[in-house]
Amino acid sequence: MTPPQPKADAFAAIRNPLVRALALARVSGVIGGQIVNVTVGWELYERTGSAMSLGLVGLFELAPVLFFMVPAGNAADRFARRNIAMLAQIIAAVAALSLVMVSSHDGPVHLIYGILMLLGTAKAFSGPAVGTILPQLLKPEQFVNANAWVSSGFQFASISGPAVGGLIIAATGGATWAYAVAAAAMLIAAAAFSRLPAIVPQANTEKRAFADVFAGFGFVRRTPIFLAAITLDMFAVLLGGAIVLLPIFAKDILNVGPEGLGWLRAAPSIGSLLMLMIVTRMKPMARPGVVLLIAVIGFGLATIGFGLSTSFALSFACLFLTGVFDSISVIVRLTLEQVVTPDRLRGRVSAINYVFIGFSNEFGAFESGATAALFGPVLSVVGGGIGTITVVILVALLWPQLARVGPLHTIKPEEEPEVVPTVEARHSV
Repeated sequence: MTPPQPKADAFAAIRNPLVRALALARVSGVIGGQIVNVTVGWELYERTGSAMSLGLVGLFELAPVLFFMVPAGNAADRFARRNIAMLAQIIAAVAALSLVMVSSHDGPVHLIYGILMLLGTAKAFSGPAVGTILPQLLKPEQFVNANAWVSSGFQFASISGPAVGGLIIAATGGATWAYAVAAAAMLIAAAAFSRLPAIVPQANTEKRAFADVFAGFGFVRRTPIFLAAITLDMFAVLLGGAIVLLPIFAKDILNVGPEGLGWLRAAPSIGSLLMLMIVTRMKPMARPGVVLLIAVIGFGLATIGFGLSTSFALSFACLFLTGVFDSISVIVRLTLEQVVTPDRLRGRVSAINYVFIGFSNEFGAFESGATAALFGPVLSVVGGGIGTITVVILVALLWPQLARVGPLHTIKPEEEPEVVPTVEARHSV
């Protein structure tokens, strides 16, 4: 007999004031970050006219993430995570204010790339800290609903951030005021994080060995369903990263200007937000692994459609669909990470996860810029979509247990027995 599933309550998590504070912090911080992203892309392409200059944005933001991965994960497992998140937002605000100075004085382009490394450093420490706060506040059965609400806030910010950035650029004719607004949003995020309790992760009673610093790698290696999920996400974003090329599509293919660029940049987040609102009203997924595989295939198909489109409406629709499919992937991956990881390892595992996703985002931006410079933006995007679908097929063959995963709320942390209840096991009870 199948055990009863929890009754869906769309507003269960958001009634918690701590979840609301976390959502507000993420919304404000992401708005600031998205404004910076769209503004930097616009300014660099206006000043250089080079696709490679857009690709280098990702490379310079990625370098600090790779360099600080291990210390950032360990910091999130030793110190209050909300304090790390607050400090990261303050550093990001300083970086945005530095971009104000460079832009207002028409400073050299290489200074912009240097400031992006500072932003990358803030992201390196923010990712593991912010990503591991929620499990300290809620029970496992609340994770999916809470993740949907927090991710909805993230997507709302991803919609409004680029749109606001594009409108400010169009209204002022430059990037300076957009960077200033971004800095203000980041400081608001730091203030919102201060409303959360400063919870120090539970200390390990055993003597800390040097190997503990790298314990997250061992955990990921021996947890195949989690490794499969983050591999899917990494390659989907790495190969399907059309976002970095949007300034080229907006200016040279669709002819829609900075306002159109802002809306194109926001389209995936609009789709994601609507899908996440649906998820908050759904019962737990019976076959989340299968849903994940289908979602990433859909992401690849939508990416191909965008690459082939010469219509603004069709391009917007395809980007909208990439957001719909990506939101499903994010919910499954985030919840899976939270339920299988013991709290004492969450920071280190989250750091690895963040590097997987950060690597795919930032190096994917470099890859897209490089392939667009060599083969043109259309072939770059279409080839990435085809590659994404190919990766889904390979992951399904390499990790068949992913397709057999049962409801996420029934999974126990990796150190406990029966890590992954399968659909077959649940029906045999």
